[in-house]
Amino acid sequence: MLRFENVDLHYGSFRALSDVSLHAEPGELVVLLGANGAGKTSIFMTASGIHKPSAGRIRFNGRELAGQRPAQIVAAGLVHCPEGRKLFPMMSVRKNLTLGAYVHRRDKAGIQRSIDEVFGLFPILEKKQNDPAGSLSGGQQQMVAIGRALLGRPKLLLLDEPSLGLAPLVVKQVFEVIQRINQAGTTVLLAEQNAYSALAIAHRAYVIERGRITLEGDRDSLLNNEAVRAAYIGG
Repeated sequence: MLRFENVDLHYGSFRALSDVSLHAEPGELVVLLGANGAGKTSIFMTASGIHKPSAGRIRFNGRELAGQRPAQIVAAGLVHCPEGRKLFPMMSVRKNLTLGAYVHRRDKAGIQRSIDEVFGLFPILEKKQNDPAGSLSGGQQQMVAIGRALLGRPKLLLLDEPSLGLAPLVVKQVFEVIQRINQAGTTVLLAEQNAYSALAIAHRAYVIERGRITLEGDRDSLLNNEAVRAAYIGG
C-alpha cells in the first residue's frame, strides 16, 4: 500500500533521512519506533507531500507520490494526524472535525456519517462538540485530532506520537481506539516513543535512528529484542 524505496530527505545541508525503505500493506498496523528527532516526523511529512525527497521513490497503492500536492494525497486516501494535535483552539470541536473533511466538502451527508462514526469511537466528543477545542483536556484534544484525520476517510492513517503528553490511562484508551480503527479496515502507520503500548497492538515495526532504519521485525521479535527493550521499554 505505502512503500518507501531508498528515500533521502535534506533540510538544506542537513540529511534528515538516509536511504529509508519501508512498507505498510493493506490491513496492517505498523509501528515506527524512534527517539525524538530520529526522523519519524520527516517520514510522515515526506509521505504527505509536505517535504519533497531528494532521492528515492514513494508509492501509495502503486501510484507515485512525487509531484502530488498534499490535498491530492489526502484525496487518494493517505491522511496524516500530526504530532502536537494542531487544533484550532477557539473553534468548536465539531468545526475542527469538519476541517478534516475538506477534500470531501461537497458530500454533506457523508461528512455527517463520518462525524457520527467519530462520536461512536469517542462519545465524550459528542457531548463537547460545541465547546472550544482549546477548553478540552489533552486526551480529549488528541481524540479530536484523530477524529479530524478520520474525516479525511483514510485508507492509510499516519499517526504521529498520539500518546505524547497523555496520562497512562488515557494512553491506554487512545491505543485501544487505534486498534479498533485498524481492525475496522484502515491501515495504520504509527510513529511512537511509547514502544511497549505501540508494539502491543502492532503487526510489524521499524526502528529509526538518526534518519536510518536500523531494525525491522514482527511485534514479538522487537518486544523480545534486548536492544529495543533497553532503549525504549526498560527492564
